[in-house]
Amino acid sequence: MAYRVRFVDPARNYRMIKDEIDRAYFEVMSRGDLIDREHLRKFEKNLADFVGTKYAVGLNSGYDALHMSLRAAGIGQGDEVIVPAHTFVATASAVVNVGAKPVLVDVGKDFNIDCDRIEEAISDKTRAIIPVHLNGYMADMVRIMDLAEKYDLVVIEDACQSLGASMKDDRAESVRKKAGSWGLTGCWSFYPFKMLGGYGDGGAITTNDPEVAIFARRMRFNGEDRETGEYHGHGFTCLLDNLQAAFLDVKLRYLPGWIKRRQEIAERYRNGLQDIDDLLLPHYNDPRRDHVYQNYVVRSRQGDEFSNYLKANGVEVLVQFRKPYYKHEALKLEDRGFPETEALSREVCSLPMNVEITDDEVDYVVSVIRQFYGK
Repeated sequence: MAYRVRFVDPARNYRMIKDEIDRAYFEVMSRGDLIDREHLRKFEKNLADFVGTKYAVGLNSGYDALHMSLRAAGIGQGDEVIVPAHTFVATASAVVNVGAKPVLVDVGKDFNIDCDRIEEAISDKTRAIIPVHLNGYMADMVRIMDLAEKYDLVVIEDACQSLGASMKDDRAESVRKKAGSWGLTGCWSFYPFKMLGGYGDGGAITTNDPEVAIFARRMRFNGEDRETGEYHGHGFTCLLDNLQAAFLDVKLRYLPGWIKRRQEIAERYRNGLQDIDDLLLPHYNDPRRDHVYQNYVVRSRQGDEFSNYLKANGVEVLVQFRKPYYKHEALKLEDRGFPETEALSREVCSLPMNVEITDDEVDYVVSVIRQFYGK
């Protein structure tokens, strides 16, 4: 159907920066710079600078970033890796595909892993933990890093939805560190609907470890060192295309302003909806952490009735994970009972959140929601 308010509008976003995107396209194409060229290296440097790490390595997807990180950390057969029960299935799939076992932990009200439940999931086989910074809001990395140090665990951040989010590290004189700079690696997705999205899929890892960066650069290109021609193992084909890197580098320059716009939209939603008791809004009371609102996910007690009403009235919303991924029998994952994940799975609904949206469109979404609740 034709929606009055789109969840995202890639064509409108393109028109906002058309001249620069077109310039990047013609520069790449006129040079014939398609694979592993200057634009990729420039984007990697700028991404690392933005996140606050020494290195970034461009890959083909967020999944590849997770997979490559686990292999770089030496995670494999017989190992266990802690992952949240509420996330995209790729987080767990990357663990399975290196031969390890994902051990699921329930989440809290902020959609991120419940740090109070991590220790009970740790065994003598646990080698790593993958906190997922969902929707633009970081997991509590101070507590997670403390637990990782206590139990000697590798930390791999699935930061695919939270580029630009940050948290104060009160163990280090309240230094503010961005998502993707805490663990061994930060994992990024540049899927088109992300805050920093390409025109096709893409991903990256960020890291401060030079050996991890070298490993990822070799393994992303079939295990080959591109300078010497020497093979260092059986690798993969998961290199970020030079053209996509050029586009992403243009968008990265806009990202700080786009984050501010997302925060303005979130505040507009909050002002219009905060008096509705049956609607839980994604605003949290932890001054250490900020929210960049990759997604604006509300929880409605009315579930599908709520989301279907919005769609019927011209508002395109996204309803994800109604069936938790561990409930899919073919995945063969252990369900240890995750009440918060199952409750929010029945209730979540992502409202339109993008830098293309106008204030009038946000106000229309608010008005439709208020009509649904008789406000």
